[in-house]
Amino acid sequence: MSVTALPLPSLKVLVAAPRGFCAGVDRAITIVELAIERFGAPVYVRHEIVHNKFVVDSLRAKGAVFVEELDQVPDGVPVIFSAHGVPKSIPAEATARGLNFLDATCPLVSKVHRQAERLVQQERHILFIGHDGHPEVIGTFGQVERGQITLVETMEDARTIMVADPTRVGFLTQTTLSVDDTAEMVEELKRRFPLIVGPKGEDICYATSNRQAAVKAITEHCELLLVIGAPNSSNSQRLRELGQREGIKAFLVQRAAEIDWDWFEGISTVGITAGASAPELLVQEVLALLATRFELAKEEVTTTIEDVVFKLPRALTN
Repeated sequence: MSVTALPLPSLKVLVAAPRGFCAGVDRAITIVELAIERFGAPVYVRHEIVHNKFVVDSLRAKGAVFVEELDQVPDGVPVIFSAHGVPKSIPAEATARGLNFLDATCPLVSKVHRQAERLVQQERHILFIGHDGHPEVIGTFGQVERGQITLVETMEDARTIMVADPTRVGFLTQTTLSVDDTAEMVEELKRRFPLIVGPKGEDICYATSNRQAAVKAITEHCELLLVIGAPNSSNSQRLRELGQREGIKAFLVQRAAEIDWDWFEGISTVGITAGASAPELLVQEVLALLATRFELAKEEVTTTIEDVVFKLPRALTN
């Protein structure tokens, strides 16, 4: 006797766009791949090139060796600095050792570094909005002398931080923060220090802003948000927090296998996005796994089209 398979329950899936790789991440990964092609393996990379285990493991399989500090890099081999940026002391150390290095710092992060230098030249103390210990924050602090920059991590910091001369203050921000939270902190700093100067727009990068806007566009129509990204990815964590702030269940997963099916109980519509260092392949992996449990009705919700491309280092294009 034949057994008739039960129909799969239906699930509407709203896929946010833009999502996934940004131009800075794409450039950094390409730098590693081209360096391996040009110089041969191994090519050393200081820190994770981007915050995504799948990407790091894929590059490791091609011949990249990831290390924490330059003293782990042998003489005579190429070394690449990660997309998050590094303190000035790192290229100086590489130069002193005669290492052939390539800088994969995102150009938008490099822009913040230059802004920090200009503010110091203007004899202004920098208030830097960011997360303590994040590689991008460490790299930016390493562009100026100790005592010339102070971290503002919370709204309470913005309300209470003190400076020696309130008339000589500047502000900058990490590029991967919550757009809304950062705007509130900037407004508080401007209220407290009316003569403070900073960039015309906060330094939060276009990709971080766009991905947060795309998530806002879908959260009002779904009950659950899945963010594909790494736990140490700042922009991915901000997407998860945004979903929760909008009043829905939101979870961060690195791979499809981390999905907990209990999350879907009573859910009719799920939103999906990916952090700026998560490849599209992982988004499709999640969709494929969902299709084994549900009859999917997929809809891509596009809030903007991204066409940003960053130039590669001349050493890899000549």
